[in-house]
Amino acid sequence: MSKPLSKNHADIKELSFEKALKELETIVSRLERGDVELEESITIYERGEALREHCDRLLKQAEARVEKLTVGADGIPRGTEPLDPE
Repeated sequence: MSKPLSKNHADIKELSFEKALKELETIVSRLERGDVELEESITIYERGEALREHCDRLLKQAEARVEKLTVGADGIPRGTEPLDPE
């Protein structure tokens, strides 16, 4: 279960998946370089975690909307059903 976004990260819920992922990649890059002071590292790490949760939530929502076409034995489409990703 994900925790609600803090006031510091409330803007994240408005971001598209692509924008949130791009910002998350930027944060990871900055942390990997190691040129960020400790306090800022903690702050951007927390934002990164909130971005990761947001991306995960959006991805799960998109997966739930994906459907596959069902085809009868005669090859004619009969409808749709939820996609089983496995």
